[in-house]
Amino acid sequence: MASSAGSSHRNALESKHAGLEAQLRAEMNRPVPDAATIQALKKQKLRLKEEMVRA
Repeated sequence: MASSAGSSHRNALESKHAGLEAQLRAEMNRPVPDAATIQALKKQKLRLKEEMVRA
């Protein structure tokens, strides 16, 4: 993979990670947060973070 393509992929992953973080914060700030949604968002964030380490 070319370095610019790798960098672009990493930037996309970081952008998705930031979006998930925003969703997670919004869910946690709701009057009655949904535990299942929070857990799913955290798992997605972890998968993205693991992929960023490999990228």
